[in-house]
Amino acid sequence: MAAANINAEALKESPIPEAVEPKASKQTIDPYNVSGEVGEDGVVKAIDYNKLVEEFGTKLIDQELLARFERVTGQKPHRFLRRGIVFSHRELETILDRYEKGEPFFLYTGRGPSSDAIHIGHTVPFTFTKWLQDVFDVPLVIMLTDDEKYLFSEKRTIEEVMGYCNSNAKDIIAVGFDPAKTFIFSDFEFMGGAFYKNCVRVSKHITLNQARAIFGFNESSNIGRIHFGAIQGASSFANSFPFIFGTDEKKTCVIPALIPCAIDQDPYFRMTRDVAARIKFAKPSLIHAKFLDALQGPGTKMSASIDESAIFMKDTPNQIKNKINRYAFSGGKVSQEEHRAEGGRTDVDVSFQYLRFFLEDDEELERIRKAYESGEMLTGELKAICIKELQTYVAEFQERRQKVDDETVKLFMKERPLQWAGNPRAPRVVPQVVAAGEGAGEEAAGGDGKLTKNQLKKLEKQKMIEAKKARKAKEKEEKTATPAPEA
Repeated sequence: MAAANINAEALKESPIPEAVEPKASKQTIDPYNVSGEVGEDGVVKAIDYNKLVEEFGTKLIDQELLARFERVTGQKPHRFLRRGIVFSHRELETILDRYEKGEPFFLYTGRGPSSDAIHIGHTVPFTFTKWLQDVFDVPLVIMLTDDEKYLFSEKRTIEEVMGYCNSNAKDIIAVGFDPAKTFIFSDFEFMGGAFYKNCVRVSKHITLNQARAIFGFNESSNIGRIHFGAIQGASSFANSFPFIFGTDEKKTCVIPALIPCAIDQDPYFRMTRDVAARIKFAKPSLIHAKFLDALQGPGTKMSASIDESAIFMKDTPNQIKNKINRYAFSGGKVSQEEHRAEGGRTDVDVSFQYLRFFLEDDEELERIRKAYESGEMLTGELKAICIKELQTYVAEFQERRQKVDDETVKLFMKERPLQWAGNPRAPRVVPQVVAAGEGAGEEAAGGDGKLTKNQLKKLEKQKMIEAKKARKAKEKEEKTATPAPEA
C-alpha cells in the first residue's frame, strides 16, 4: 500500500504567494494537498485517477459492479456512477451483500468547517450521500471536524471553527437529508463516551512512524495533528453511536460503514481498515469521487478561501455568470474559424466538466459533447448552457437553505434513536434503538435481530408523528414569514 506523499509544510496556512515560474512536479493527492502533475513546460496536467487507484490499492467501479448495484437495489445508478465521477471503491461488494441479506450497515461522511460558506464542489459528496441514503434507507452520521480545522491551522481559533459548524450544518441539511435517519455532530461537542473509547482504541494501534509514513508528519508537527486520524477513524464504527445501534458491542462492532468521500480522504481510512482488522471490528467500505476542477481548469481544486476558484452556494445568478465567463478554463480554439474547423476539447473544458457533474440528462450531455467537439457549438454557447444549469442548481439550494433555522440544526445534532427500514425485499435483521417508553428494552430488535409486528407499528407511528411535526413547523414558519396586511 503506497503511502501518501505529503509536504508537511503545506499543512500550514499562508497567504497566496506571488506568481513564480512553475517547476515540474508529480501529482500530489492527500488529505491536505490536491494538485495535478506539472510538466516540464510548466503546464498543470489533469489528475491521473487510474494512477491513484494503483497507488492507493483501490478498485475501479466497473460495469459489472454497476449492473449488480442496479439489480440489488432496483435503482438506476446515480449520474455520478454512470459517468465515472464516483469511480473507485473499497469493498462496495460487501455492502451490497449485506443489503441483499437485510443485514445492517450505515453511511458516514463529513465536512471540515473552514469557512462560513460551501462551494459547489463541497455539495458533490453530500448530494451522492443523500442519494445513497434514499436508495438504501439506512442511518447516516455526518462528522463536522472542527477540531481538525483548528489543529491544522496556524490562525483559526476554536471559537471561529465552532462558529462555522452551525453555518455548515445548515448548508448540509439543505442538501435534503432525512432528519429521521441522519445524525450530524461536531467533534468538539460530541467527544466522550463510546466515541472517545473508540478514538483511544484506534490511537493505541497507530505508531508515530506509521502516522509519519501515511500523513508526512515530522518533528515539527503538533501532536494533535498526529492524533486526529484516530478521531476520524473512530466514526467508522457503529459502536461509537450506542443511541443509534444499541449498547451491545458484540453486535454493533460488526456493523460496517459505507463512506462516500473524495479520493484524497482515502489515507485516513486505509489506516482505519488496518486497525479495524487488528481490533476485530468491521472494516469500513469506501466509495470515492473525483474532484470538481476549480474554474482555472484541470489539475486544480476549488478552494473555500479563493473566491475566483469556485462557484459558491451563496453566489447570485449574476456572480455565477461573471465567474464562468471570466474564469472558466476553455477547451476551445483561439479563433472562431479554427474552432469551427477542429472543434473543442471537452475533457479539459471547465464548463463541460461542470455539466458532467450537474446536468442529469445523459442524452442532452452527449448532444452537447458532440456539438462542441465537432466545432458546431462555440465556447460562448457552451458557457451559456453551463451558467443556466448552475444558476438553477444554486437557486434551488438557496431556497431550501432559507428554510433551515437553528432549531432544525438542533434536531439533526441531537443524540437520539434514528428510524430506518433497510432493504424492503429482505428479512429485517437490523438492530434498532427506540425512544424511551416505546418498548420494554432499549433495543427494538429481538434475539434474532428482527422487529416484532408491534415494534414495526410503533416505528411507523413515530414516522407519522415526526412528519406531522415537520408540517406544522413549516406552516408556522410560512405564517411568520408572511407580512401582516396594512391597516
